[in-house]
Amino acid sequence: MDLSAKEIWNKCLEFIKDNVPALSYKTWFMPIIPLKVDKNLLTIQVPSPFFYEYIEEQYIDILSIVLKRTLGSDAKLEYRVLVDSGNKTPSRPVPGRVPGTYTVPGNAQSQYSAPQQQPLQQPHNSPQQPQLGPYIIPGIKKININPQLNPNYTIDNFVEGDCNRLGRSAGEAIVSRLSKTPYNPLLIHGDSGLGKTHLAQAIGNSIKNAYPDKLVLYVSANKFQTQYCDAVRSNNRNDFIHFYQMLDVLIIDDVQEFAGKQSTQDTFFHIFNQLQQNGKQIILTCDKDPSELKGLSKRLLSRFKWGLVAEITIPDYQTRLNILRKKAYNDGMDISEEVLEYIAQMVVSNVRELEGALISVLAQSTLNHKEITLDLARNILEKIIRKPKYDLTLDYILKVVCGHFRMNPDVLNTKSRKREIVLARQLAMYFAKKLTNSSLSVIGMQIGNRDHSTVLHACKTVADLLQTDKQLKAIYDEIETKLKYAS
Repeated sequence: MDLSAKEIWNKCLEFIKDNVPALSYKTWFMPIIPLKVDKNLLTIQVPSPFFYEYIEEQYIDILSIVLKRTLGSDAKLEYRVLVDSGNKTPSRPVPGRVPGTYTVPGNAQSQYSAPQQQPLQQPHNSPQQPQLGPYIIPGIKKININPQLNPNYTIDNFVEGDCNRLGRSAGEAIVSRLSKTPYNPLLIHGDSGLGKTHLAQAIGNSIKNAYPDKLVLYVSANKFQTQYCDAVRSNNRNDFIHFYQMLDVLIIDDVQEFAGKQSTQDTFFHIFNQLQQNGKQIILTCDKDPSELKGLSKRLLSRFKWGLVAEITIPDYQTRLNILRKKAYNDGMDISEEVLEYIAQMVVSNVRELEGALISVLAQSTLNHKEITLDLARNILEKIIRKPKYDLTLDYILKVVCGHFRMNPDVLNTKSRKREIVLARQLAMYFAKKLTNSSLSVIGMQIGNRDHSTVLHACKTVADLLQTDKQLKAIYDEIETKLKYAS
């Protein structure tokens, strides 16, 4: 017996409800309306283009599974996007990212009216102004917002060195001459754990202390994205934009997380322009120089370079030692200079691991009631610091990569175009180029029997995907750990 679109969608929802968080189910699946079914093609209606983009990005895998279970292996999904009745321009087709899914122009009229903006004004007799989040338009009167700044992140606690002097100096200049420096935006970039977040929030705390009436807000790119999703879902996108445009200082952490999220980028672009044109300070952090970021629009990247781009690098020995001294002093630790020097010599990767090593030594001393000596520090650090294995061979890389995918290394030499085999071959080439001194020709000859141009293409493909594909990044990190720190 043929089932209606509603019956089919209800069957899908039963499976989806058991496999996604309750809030996600309510937010992203309850608003969907099944329209029709034609053989193996199910047509559903979604509230907005952004809604469609988010579903495609976050839930296309589970939709593919449930549709194939319900309609068969050749199941297809069609979206119809609601069009605002006040917009006479028809929506355009947007190709689906996954085979078997696609969209068509929507012609349904929106059942939602434009939101009525009712500014929230402060009661005249109110002894305190409320703390408001970025979902409410504050109205005419000046309000307070929670700046979301960690009070422990201060300029005084930020140890200066050659690795971070430019960023710190720029921050101090911004505080002393707010809205009058050329450092707008200030973009701080560097690898994870080097202190980007600390410096950005320290500048924010200094501004808040120097100018208590200024509206300062720190937010991670992921949280900004989540707030934007909530605003779109609740039809409050304009309120969201207006809130951010009224800030005096906006600090956004890890802006590389905007990669591939076009709607969020477009919204942030308008917020950025408004703030910058009005002389409001913008501070950004990311893990790479803007010229190396992938998945961000050119117009956004060009604006990131308008002000000052400051890199934070790995701290040298003296800076690492000063960081340990500051940490020990602030936390009231009684540790000899000999131990601090040893830790500074042994932990060289980043500040986070440096401070973590110091805390580990203190914890072991406290729990075991032992004095903090050089021998104690040496025993602890030998256990927590893994020495990289640099004498890697191409055969060993092949063994580890193919072992992860549970395949025989010989299959990489075949002409198979199966996705898993191609991915394993490309990852093996990428690691070989990164971790060995072998030439491209040798790598290609030993991995897949390919030429040097194939190796170059594979390395570029993997490098690009690592910026946008979280699943591949997880696979990459796991294999890299096995390669660098194999016992």
